[in-house]
Amino acid sequence: MTSQTSSPSHSVARILLGIDAGGTFTDFVALHPPASGKPVQVHKTLSSPDAPERAILRGIAEMGLQQALTDGQLSIVHGSTVATNAALEDKGARTVFVTNRGFADLLEIGRQTRPKLYALQQPPARTKVPRELCVEVPGRIDAKGDEIEALSDAAIAEAVADIVALQPDAVAINLLFSFLAPASEMRLQAALRDALPDCFISRSSEVLPEYKEYERGIATWLNASLGPVVYRYLSALAAALGDTPLQIMQSSGETIAAREAALAAVKLLLSGPAGGLTALHRLGEELGTQRFISFDMGGTSTDVALLDGAPATTNEGMIAGLPVGVPMVDMHTIGAGGGSIAYLDAGGMLQVGPRSAGAVPGPVCYGQGGTEVTVTDAHVVLGRIEPNAALAGNLRLDVAAATQAMASLAQAMGVDVKTAAEGVLAVANEEIAAAIRLISVNRGFDPAQFRLTSFGGAGGLHVCALAEAMNMTRALVPANGGVLSALGMILARPGRQLSRTVTAPLAQLSDTEIEQGLTQLAEQGREALLAEGQAQTSEAEASVDLRYTGQSYTLNVPWRSREQASADFVAQHQRRFGYAHDTELEIVNLRVKVAALGEQPDYPKAGSEHASAEPQSGAIPSLQRAQLGQASHKGPLVISERAATTYVADGWQVRVDALGNLDLEKIT
Repeated sequence: MTSQTSSPSHSVARILLGIDAGGTFTDFVALHPPASGKPVQVHKTLSSPDAPERAILRGIAEMGLQQALTDGQLSIVHGSTVATNAALEDKGARTVFVTNRGFADLLEIGRQTRPKLYALQQPPARTKVPRELCVEVPGRIDAKGDEIEALSDAAIAEAVADIVALQPDAVAINLLFSFLAPASEMRLQAALRDALPDCFISRSSEVLPEYKEYERGIATWLNASLGPVVYRYLSALAAALGDTPLQIMQSSGETIAAREAALAAVKLLLSGPAGGLTALHRLGEELGTQRFISFDMGGTSTDVALLDGAPATTNEGMIAGLPVGVPMVDMHTIGAGGGSIAYLDAGGMLQVGPRSAGAVPGPVCYGQGGTEVTVTDAHVVLGRIEPNAALAGNLRLDVAAATQAMASLAQAMGVDVKTAAEGVLAVANEEIAAAIRLISVNRGFDPAQFRLTSFGGAGGLHVCALAEAMNMTRALVPANGGVLSALGMILARPGRQLSRTVTAPLAQLSDTEIEQGLTQLAEQGREALLAEGQAQTSEAEASVDLRYTGQSYTLNVPWRSREQASADFVAQHQRRFGYAHDTELEIVNLRVKVAALGEQPDYPKAGSEHASAEPQSGAIPSLQRAQLGQASHKGPLVISERAATTYVADGWQVRVDALGNLDLEKIT
């Protein structure tokens, strides 16, 4: 499903700059035009959570790219945690929720699922929308899309007056079965725009035109409440960047123009991690393999994913305990990062995270006022980070302060300092290993058939221990792995993912009818890309959500024909759940991914010059990454670089492959 379109292409002479703004560090990767002969440029700087754009501008200046910015020679792709943090911290805009009469409690009732099935006492559910901010309207559409009660102009006028009186910053419109008949939502939206021209308005038939009123409602409410927050941030960033082209990474792995991203905040919740998986997929194409289990460990959290080909997307993601039905890369996130704080709980049990020291004050060893022991401090105490290493933000490690803080924790535990530090790492590693099992073993995959790959600033410090925990004997730390998500952003394509519910028995629809619906979605995606100035050529990948009749949940399979989709569904169901049967299949959703095909940068190759050197002596021998040469090195060994550190454990060996990646192998 590929078509030709005509639109301007981006200038290939620009410097491509990927920026991943995390909770602790902001990462940068710059690819200069091939004719310049300049190598890949990487950088890290401390994040500025109160104003993320400040860290971005500081990083651009520190990289020596200020003149290029002024001269209009930069093209930026950016992934941000602004939407994620606002959702996690419940700092969205004041949002009115509009729904059908009798459904004001829709978001509070939810699915009534218990987060912990056997817990005798359940924590109180998060209040999504205060009752006074819920507005009900008459009118009703049935499950076939037919109108059974009209929504009159008078009722709309009354609802608009009620909403105006509430003085909202945003409005979320979610009417029953609007994905089949969106006219009532569109009339409400138009009336509200006339009455509240400065208000951010989202309607469910545009945000997520799929069945399941609760999930559609949550997505629409999140989009509305996060919209003003994202809009303010992107407006401030765009103003600071002037006329520099700015694309934003979406949770699904495609990029979108900043002006459009501000209207689709709910699609940005995993924009950073999506970049890392995009880069890993491209790296796999270079290596000739596509089977990876990855973990992206930064300062605040760790994201784990399984790649068996291109990065998979899911429509069952969770953010802040809320279901997010829009497409996002399929990964599992836990609160265990380099800055995660270690402590003893009320029962005296050692815990790590999810609370983090963040960028300020950061780990104790950063010398910025931190007093609570973190995972990074444990590595410093054990000598796994070079004491004189140059860190982002020109920080220098304070080994003495980290050791003193660890001594306090060790005393409370009744052990020595070394044992306490090892305990902190063991707890953090087990939390990550449990997440890896969740996305591999629990889904019918054998980790031994995949290659463990770490990225993020802290990933290389844990890669050997996690490989052993999963009975894996090969691991990979990519070149520029400390900033891989930023690299993935400039390797990603502009694109859209679209969907529509069409619930019907699969046997009742012909291949032609299904393909007509998929073609309509593909055209919508292409039109969106053309309006953005993208895509001389674009390609569309079609898929469908299927289920056995009577099931609540679906599996997504590629679309080629009804016969092939049925076979793929049965095979996937067998692998995931251990059984398959002859029950009739039902098609639920049509899905299309449309991506621009214009000129894309090649995956950057690492430099071939390596100065041979002997490891520096110390508690653990250490080398700079550029000093590894072509020979294999046995652990224990610390490998330092500007953006990350890798610890090669005892019983492991490492060599640099042709692309500059660290290839680790367990010695048998």
